[in-house]
Amino acid sequence: MTLYDIPLRTLAGEPTSLAAYKGTAVLLVNVASKCGLTPQYAGLERLQQQYGERGFTVLGVPCNQFAGQEPGTAEEIQTFCSATYGVSFPLLEKTDVNGETRHPLYAELTATADAEGEAGDVQWNFEKFLISRTGEVVARIRPRTEPEAPEVIAAIEAQLPG
Repeated sequence: MTLYDIPLRTLAGEPTSLAAYKGTAVLLVNVASKCGLTPQYAGLERLQQQYGERGFTVLGVPCNQFAGQEPGTAEEIQTFCSATYGVSFPLLEKTDVNGETRHPLYAELTATADAEGEAGDVQWNFEKFLISRTGEVVARIRPRTEPEAPEVIAAIEAQLPG
Protein backbone atom coordinates (compact mmCIF):
# COMPACT_ATOMS: atom_id res chain seq x y z
CA MET A 1 0.00 0.00 0.00
CA THR A 2 1.23 3.49 -0.84
CA LEU A 3 0.16 6.85 0.59
CA TYR A 4 -1.88 7.27 -2.60
CA ASP A 5 -4.03 4.24 -1.69
CA ILE A 6 -5.23 5.44 1.73
CA PRO A 7 -8.86 6.61 1.62
CA LEU A 8 -9.40 10.17 2.85
CA ARG A 9 -12.31 12.61 3.04
CA THR A 10 -12.38 16.29 2.21
CA LEU A 11 -13.61 18.77 4.80
CA ALA A 12 -16.92 18.71 2.94
CA GLY A 13 -17.11 14.92 3.48
CA GLU A 14 -16.35 13.90 -0.11
CA PRO A 15 -14.15 10.82 -0.68
CA THR A 16 -10.62 11.55 -1.90
CA SER A 17 -7.07 10.31 -1.52
CA LEU A 18 -3.55 11.59 -2.04
CA ALA A 19 -3.77 10.03 -5.52
CA ALA A 20 -5.63 13.22 -6.45
CA TYR A 21 -2.27 14.99 -5.92
CA LYS A 22 -0.07 12.51 -7.83
CA GLY A 23 2.59 14.51 -9.64
CA THR A 24 2.29 17.33 -7.10
CA ALA A 25 4.51 17.98 -4.09
CA VAL A 26 2.27 18.15 -1.00
CA LEU A 27 2.95 19.80 2.35
CA LEU A 28 0.51 17.97 4.62
CA VAL A 29 -0.09 19.83 7.90
CA ASN A 30 -2.30 19.02 10.89
CA VAL A 31 -3.99 22.34 11.63
CA ALA A 32 -6.08 23.92 14.40
CA SER A 33 -8.02 27.17 14.69
CA LYS A 34 -7.42 27.96 18.37
CA CYS A 35 -3.70 27.26 18.79
CA GLY A 36 -0.81 29.59 19.50
CA LEU A 37 0.62 28.35 16.19
CA THR A 38 -2.58 29.11 14.22
CA PRO A 39 -0.97 32.21 12.61
CA GLN A 40 1.09 29.68 10.59
CA TYR A 41 -1.99 29.50 8.34
CA ALA A 42 -0.81 32.80 6.84
CA GLY A 43 2.58 31.36 5.90
CA LEU A 44 1.00 28.18 4.57
CA GLU A 45 -1.28 30.24 2.34
CA ARG A 46 1.71 32.28 1.08
CA LEU A 47 3.46 29.00 0.17
CA GLN A 48 0.32 27.91 -1.68
CA GLN A 49 0.23 31.19 -3.60
CA GLN A 50 3.97 31.17 -4.35
CA TYR A 51 4.35 27.54 -5.45
CA GLY A 52 0.83 26.37 -6.38
CA GLU A 53 1.32 26.91 -10.10
CA ARG A 54 4.60 24.98 -10.01
CA GLY A 55 3.09 21.65 -8.93
CA PHE A 56 2.74 22.14 -5.17
CA THR A 57 -0.11 22.23 -2.69
CA VAL A 58 -0.59 22.62 1.02
CA LEU A 59 -3.10 20.12 2.39
CA GLY A 60 -4.55 20.98 5.80
CA VAL A 61 -5.74 18.27 8.17
CA PRO A 62 -7.77 19.69 11.08
CA CYS A 63 -7.11 17.84 14.33
CA ASN A 64 -8.67 18.30 17.79
CA GLN A 65 -6.27 16.04 19.70
CA PHE A 66 -4.07 18.79 21.14
CA ALA A 67 -5.79 20.60 24.03
CA GLY A 68 -9.09 20.67 22.10
CA GLN A 69 -7.77 23.43 19.84
CA GLU A 70 -9.92 22.48 16.81
CA PRO A 71 -13.41 22.10 18.29
CA GLY A 72 -15.35 23.43 15.30
CA THR A 73 -17.59 21.72 12.80
CA ALA A 74 -16.44 21.35 9.20
CA GLU A 75 -18.39 24.50 8.29
CA GLU A 76 -16.88 26.49 11.18
CA ILE A 77 -13.37 25.36 10.24
CA GLN A 78 -13.87 26.31 6.58
CA THR A 79 -15.32 29.71 7.49
CA PHE A 80 -12.53 30.45 9.96
CA CYS A 81 -9.79 29.48 7.51
CA SER A 82 -11.16 31.43 4.58
CA ALA A 83 -12.35 34.50 6.50
CA THR A 84 -9.36 34.83 8.84
CA TYR A 85 -6.45 33.70 6.66
CA GLY A 86 -7.82 33.61 3.10
CA VAL A 87 -6.98 29.91 2.89
CA SER A 88 -7.32 28.62 -0.65
CA PHE A 89 -5.59 25.27 -0.20
CA PRO A 90 -7.65 22.11 0.35
CA LEU A 91 -8.62 20.87 3.79
CA LEU A 92 -9.42 17.31 4.79
CA GLU A 93 -11.96 16.25 7.40
CA LYS A 94 -11.04 16.49 11.08
CA THR A 95 -8.68 13.59 11.75
CA ASP A 96 -6.92 11.91 14.67
CA VAL A 97 -3.15 11.90 14.13
CA ASN A 98 -2.09 10.00 17.28
CA GLY A 99 -3.29 7.19 19.51
CA GLU A 100 -5.56 4.20 18.97
CA THR A 101 -7.83 6.17 16.63
CA ARG A 102 -4.92 7.49 14.52
CA HIS A 103 -5.88 7.70 10.85
CA PRO A 104 -4.06 5.15 8.62
CA LEU A 105 -2.43 8.07 6.76
CA TYR A 106 -0.80 9.24 9.98
CA ALA A 107 0.17 5.67 10.88
CA GLU A 108 2.34 5.82 7.74
CA LEU A 109 3.51 9.42 8.12
CA THR A 110 4.61 9.10 11.75
CA ALA A 111 7.03 6.32 10.79
CA THR A 112 9.09 9.07 9.11
CA ALA A 113 11.89 10.61 11.16
CA ASP A 114 12.48 14.34 11.47
CA ALA A 115 15.83 16.08 10.89
CA GLU A 116 17.05 14.86 14.30
CA GLY A 117 16.18 11.25 13.44
CA GLU A 118 13.07 11.07 15.64
CA ALA A 119 9.95 9.33 14.37
CA GLY A 120 6.76 8.61 16.31
CA ASP A 121 3.76 10.63 17.39
CA VAL A 122 2.92 14.05 16.02
CA GLN A 123 4.11 16.51 18.68
CA TRP A 124 1.48 19.25 18.32
CA ASN A 125 -0.63 21.19 15.83
CA PHE A 126 1.11 22.34 12.63
CA GLU A 127 3.52 19.42 12.25
CA LYS A 128 4.37 19.23 8.56
CA PHE A 129 5.12 16.33 6.22
CA LEU A 130 6.48 17.03 2.74
CA ILE A 131 5.43 14.42 0.21
CA SER A 132 7.24 14.21 -3.13
CA ARG A 133 5.58 14.25 -6.53
CA THR A 134 5.91 10.45 -6.52
CA GLY A 135 4.24 9.96 -3.13
CA GLU A 136 7.27 9.53 -0.87
CA VAL A 137 7.62 11.34 2.47
CA VAL A 138 10.79 13.38 2.00
CA ALA A 139 10.73 15.64 5.07
CA ARG A 140 9.13 15.86 8.49
CA ILE A 141 9.06 19.34 9.95
CA ARG A 142 8.13 19.89 13.57
CA PRO A 143 5.36 22.29 14.64
CA ARG A 144 7.38 25.31 15.76
CA THR A 145 9.22 25.55 12.43
CA GLU A 146 7.52 28.32 10.47
CA PRO A 147 6.16 27.35 7.03
CA GLU A 148 8.44 29.88 5.33
CA ALA A 149 11.61 28.92 7.21
CA PRO A 150 14.61 28.59 4.85
CA GLU A 151 14.85 24.82 5.37
CA VAL A 152 11.17 24.36 4.50
CA ILE A 153 11.46 26.51 1.37
CA ALA A 154 14.58 24.59 0.29
CA ALA A 155 12.83 21.24 0.82
CA ILE A 156 9.79 22.37 -1.19
CA GLU A 157 11.87 23.79 -4.03
CA ALA A 158 13.86 20.54 -4.22
CA GLN A 159 10.58 18.73 -5.03
CA LEU A 160 9.41 21.06 -7.78
CA PRO A 161 10.15 20.70 -11.46
CA GLY A 162 12.94 22.96 -12.76
